[in-house]
Amino acid sequence: MLTLDIKNLSPLQIQSYLNHAVAPRPICLASTVDADGNVNLSPFSFFNLFSVNPPVCVFSPSRRVRDNTTKHTLENIKQVPECVINIVNYDMVQQVSLSSVEYPLGVNEFVKSGLTELPSQLVKPPRVAEAPVQLECVVREVISLGDTPGAGNLVIAEVKLIHLNENILNSDGLIDQEKIDLVARLGGDWYARMTGANMFKVAKPVSSIGIGVDAIPYAIRNSHVLTGNNLGQLGNVEHLPAEEEINTYSQTDEMKELFDATIGDSQTRELQLHLKAKQLLDKGLVMDAWKVLLAD
Repeated sequence: MLTLDIKNLSPLQIQSYLNHAVAPRPICLASTVDADGNVNLSPFSFFNLFSVNPPVCVFSPSRRVRDNTTKHTLENIKQVPECVINIVNYDMVQQVSLSSVEYPLGVNEFVKSGLTELPSQLVKPPRVAEAPVQLECVVREVISLGDTPGAGNLVIAEVKLIHLNENILNSDGLIDQEKIDLVARLGGDWYARMTGANMFKVAKPVSSIGIGVDAIPYAIRNSHVLTGNNLGQLGNVEHLPAEEEINTYSQTDEMKELFDATIGDSQTRELQLHLKAKQLLDKGLVMDAWKVLLAD
């Protein structure tokens, strides 16, 4: 494994490695105004949700690596500590990219990008009408992380109003993760699109405690077929299936056929059982996979 010491890297090299590695990152399209009411719009991928009570997002208008200058967004927030965090989806990503151009001070990126200003209700900066979610925020604090090229400035923004495009909601009035069609930043020119084809669910215990990978029998834990993800699934159950459940599953036609085909060949039988369990795990059928793995 290649090991890099930060002190031997330039800020540009550090930026490249980290931007490609710490990804994908959600995008904050921040609208701000200066003391004279001039509007600025700029995207930031150093951004995330950090608290829900109070609801707080943090994004970072970092100092420019090439010349150590600060961004208009940061200067505006120092004058008017308010912003709107507009969430970016696929339908607007090219316009968002255009808004990142470093236009001269006083140029309105809404106009340059073709995005639509929408008056906010509580704060002075306008919202982006095209954004599926718009968060009106009051800036609680700005924390400088340094005065060198690439140093961040953490803008701690408390969400006061949430605006949702009704087209992204499901029948329960909640955000449908597929309908919102989010995009995220990676390194260089790379982006990611969050669609149904590349999204998946991972079951998380809320009130129960998984048995853990260490409780999985040795032969299963050291399988040549099952992956680390598969072992994580197996370890995420609260208890193993009962012996009666295992015996009943073993009597199915498919399992009988597997047993008949591997009589006297324990090595092949174990391999086939692990392959079948993996198929079930890939479908999310964890308890059925356990019944296969524990079958005699």
